Amino acid sequence: MSSDRGGGKPPYPRSARVNQILREVISDTIVRLGDTDERLGFLTVTGVETTPDMRNATVFLDTIGADAREALDERRAQIQAAVNAQTRLKRTPKLAFVIDPAVKSGESVEEIIRRLHDDES
Repeated sequence: MSSDRGGGKPPYPRSARVNQILREVISDTIVRLGDTDERLGFLTVTGVETTPDMRNATVFLDTIGADAREALDERRAQIQAAVNAQTRLKRTPKLAFVIDPAVKSGESVEEIIRRLHDDES
């Protein structure tokens, strides 16, 4: 059985690897900052998408309240500095924080199922 690890294509694109690394670094940083800033205490990073030029990254979170949004805006430079320190990227992407649309869609589906279940009862 031969292995194609030497010169073949990577198992998944570079952007997917970068997105995963950014998600891990940003998640860890937010948890660490949450120890001193309670507004960041209950945020979960669900994913990260970088632009093809890697200059910008959208960070998807499960929820973002007004307090958390303010804290993220205040701490953006610290989070980007952590990304810079912990990755080997040519440039640190500018981070934008948004609510994950998949989480919102999932909540809508759960509500529909809940209503259907209540109607059957």
